[in-house]
Amino acid sequence: MALRFEVLKQDGGARRGRLFLPHGTVETPVFMPVGTQGTVRAMTPEELRALGAEMILGNTYHLYLRPGYEIIREAGGLHRFMNWDGPILTDSGGYQVFSLAPLRRLTGEGVVFRSHLDGSEHLFTPEKVVAIQEALNSDIAMVLDECPPYPAAREEVRAAVERTTAWARRSRAAQTGEQALFGIVQGGVYQDLREKSARELAALDFPGYAVGGLSVGEPKELMYAALDWTIPLLPPEKPRYLMGVGHPEDIVEAVTRGIDMFDCVLPTRLGRHGGALTRSGRLNIRNTACARDFGPLEEGCGCYACRNFTRAYIHHLVRAGEILGVRLLTTHNLHFLLEAMRRIREALESGTFADLPCKWAGNTAGR
Repeated sequence: MALRFEVLKQDGGARRGRLFLPHGTVETPVFMPVGTQGTVRAMTPEELRALGAEMILGNTYHLYLRPGYEIIREAGGLHRFMNWDGPILTDSGGYQVFSLAPLRRLTGEGVVFRSHLDGSEHLFTPEKVVAIQEALNSDIAMVLDECPPYPAAREEVRAAVERTTAWARRSRAAQTGEQALFGIVQGGVYQDLREKSARELAALDFPGYAVGGLSVGEPKELMYAALDWTIPLLPPEKPRYLMGVGHPEDIVEAVTRGIDMFDCVLPTRLGRHGGALTRSGRLNIRNTACARDFGPLEEGCGCYACRNFTRAYIHHLVRAGEILGVRLLTTHNLHFLLEAMRRIREALESGTFADLPCKWAGNTAGR
């Protein structure tokens, strides 16, 4: 089998698990750095490994446009192309239905995207998306889905759920190999539509399931409610993936409810904009107060940036536009989230997870 998942220990709804994939074993709950273009920005594969990353993401839409999936297939697949020997999950392009809404139109066949690079048009069907991901040879592939915005009218979300289920059936039928293909639950913030989507996808017996369409602008309480409605309807023996969520407090809340896998651009995007994750909240290294601060980004942090450089120096690099500043902030932010996941796993193993949200997530959120 292309995927095997074991739940090693459970604490309420929270699970400590292990995911077996063709390119390696992944300890869960896991945070997966995002490598949209076949690279996690500013980081080498060796640096990611040193930080403790076990699995990363690529994006089908972006890799299709550039360099093209045929080139990646000729290179021997995405792993060889980017020199990453660990597991890879590829998103389907469904998020771009949301994020690139002005550049796409929905049809009975699929989605027609107008390229953000040169304006050319490209039809993405469920079958084509599966074929592209098989050529990329990722360990986990995602079905094409429709991610509606927030807020969205009930009728718009209902249509998105029906389209997502229909596309999921077509995706299942289009598979030619054993690549692990995940279904994606949609439904916005409507309980009955979330439940309808979860039930319909569970009946299709995917190897794993993702919860999509969250962290798109809705209040956190509605995000957590959507998880409460959805997760009990997903097969408990299969991995659960919350797409696009990486805020530390949200990770803990989602783990509490039974989520096993996370991804988000937060640590890399924040690093590119002069931000650092700390236990007391986000630090803006551009602030004048950092110019003469000769302490690390975070006291007690063991990352390369904090062991070797001061806030003052990184402040100088960022203000001067030096790429090293971005690299150091990205290194710290990825270390912060990957170390947080390790602590979550340890807490689940030791039976102390119930104490973690107030001791870790609350402080990290800067509440």
